[in-house]
Amino acid sequence: MPFTPLAGTRVVDVTTSYAGPTCTQLLGALGADVVKVEAPSGDEARFWGPPFAGELGTLFVAVNSGKRSLALDLRRGRDVLLRLVDGADVFVQSLRPGLAEELGFGPNELRARKPALVYCTISSYGRVGPKSGLPGYDPLLQAAGGLISVTGEPGGDGVRIGVSLIDHATGMYAAFAILAALTEGGGHTLDVSLWETALSFVSYHLIGNLETGAVPSPQGTAFHAIAPYQVFPTADGGLMITAANDGLFRRLVEAIGLPGLADDPRFATNPDRVRNRPELAEALSARLREDTRAAWLEKLTAARVPAAPVQDIGEVAADPQLEAVGILQRLGPFTTLGPAFSVDGERPQYASPPPSLGEHSEAILREAGYSAEDISAMAAEGIIRTA
Repeated sequence: MPFTPLAGTRVVDVTTSYAGPTCTQLLGALGADVVKVEAPSGDEARFWGPPFAGELGTLFVAVNSGKRSLALDLRRGRDVLLRLVDGADVFVQSLRPGLAEELGFGPNELRARKPALVYCTISSYGRVGPKSGLPGYDPLLQAAGGLISVTGEPGGDGVRIGVSLIDHATGMYAAFAILAALTEGGGHTLDVSLWETALSFVSYHLIGNLETGAVPSPQGTAFHAIAPYQVFPTADGGLMITAANDGLFRRLVEAIGLPGLADDPRFATNPDRVRNRPELAEALSARLREDTRAAWLEKLTAARVPAAPVQDIGEVAADPQLEAVGILQRLGPFTTLGPAFSVDGERPQYASPPPSLGEHSEAILREAGYSAEDISAMAAEGIIRTA
């Protein structure tokens, strides 16, 4: 049986870009009917690229499956949106700060109209504080939240993490909060922000600073509190090795033929190894360069030492583990990734491919009680757009 605990739940989705759509796509995967309300010009992510999948940016394809598209001018179509909310259980918006209230569908207005509504705002910096009115995208919050300052090579400039990590995790936090609110019967106002997500990612660095005043710096692939715990060079590529305790360290050095390192007082304990990381990394790197990535991986796996090859995206796409876990889903002309979890051995499935702009405008408006004449008039006036 399909796992659809949100079947019968209506979500009105007034989000763009990546964080909000990630949230609502997850809700849709659990059976919710997600109405994606986008401007007649479309969610800007539709056009971000290359690369493109057909005419759609692949970022849009990645986070908009299983939804229906209503193309609506929010200023002139306010009454349409309010009617949709009357039949909804969840409202999610990521408009610029203050715009929802300006247009008459802030949390107070909509929850006064429908007390059981779960209202979720996804913002850049949250609803309070000196930065609450500022705009924000993932890279801005990677910068402001400290992630860039700890990412990169030692002694070099910080770099942006190469994925929209904050956006994606913010969408997950929002979905988590919405599910919790629905479990309690609805009727809550939720706030989720990219800023708070960024803080969650630097939590141990931030706590370390608050406790000791230490300001961490980029460590490349190394982890600041454990050694060895980084990528090492081999004869033909990088190999990530993690030896997080003394037993694993001894197994590592024995597997690669350097057993004496385990008895070296510089490397006797993890704190010793962290303090003497450069010397340890030099000794391990010199040895690991003598053979191939595959050969070392075989030895380390046999010794039960955690290790993984550094793969590019092409290698990931060809990795047999990708096919084995069944996470790829073919939806019409598109291939996308399903939710990153399974239930009773089955992965939730998206109901449909990403919608074309305004593909479902007419059907959604008919469901809301508008006549064919009403719909035609709104389309003629540019209040809505139909496919």
